[in-house]
Amino acid sequence: MPRIPPVTRALLIANVIVYLLQQVGGGFVEAHFALWPLGDSELLRLDNGGVTRVGFEFWQLVSYSFLHGGSLARGNIGHIAFNMLALWMFGGRVEENLRSNRFAIYYFVCVIGAALAQLAVIHFFKPEDFYPTIGASGGVFGVLLAFAYLYPREKIYLYAIVPIPAAVMVVGYLVIEGYFGISGRQEGVAHFAHLGGALAGFVLLRIWRVSAMR
Repeated sequence: MPRIPPVTRALLIANVIVYLLQQVGGGFVEAHFALWPLGDSELLRLDNGGVTRVGFEFWQLVSYSFLHGGSLARGNIGHIAFNMLALWMFGGRVEENLRSNRFAIYYFVCVIGAALAQLAVIHFFKPEDFYPTIGASGGVFGVLLAFAYLYPREKIYLYAIVPIPAAVMVVGYLVIEGYFGISGRQEGVAHFAHLGGALAGFVLLRIWRVSAMR
């Protein structure tokens, strides 16, 4: 098994630790560290029966990315499992190319870009909605974009069978995300956050003038 670079390893560990804290936090972690919409705060009933006031805080632009849905006790851990698998599969290669310091900056720029995109969509197009956004997907989509940008011809195996160039796979995935986001056919998924994370990553790679591997 190849060595996992330090930033990717730290992100994997931190996400798992926070997920475990969520399991025993009675909703407290989500209430204060998920990404809530801009505007007035509202009251929220916690899992333990308590009530707290929730609303947007600046730290949520980053903290939301360490939270995931699903209950460990019930076995529905698909949200964190998918994100961590993708981060493990692609994060190491991207980190080795960009180097650790740049990769850390890159990842969190994608996370913040995803958060800003999600806040903007809710504020301008769904102002009546008041629900939290959680998950590392914005950063992970930035990592996927970087992998496709750096290694466009490298094959990714769809369903572990069909080899597809990374650039084709990721661009296709982003097109599908855009379709679902615009059509509203897959509610409950922050499609525009995913797109925002990828866009933020692409802009940063262009600013840094990173070149694709030949």
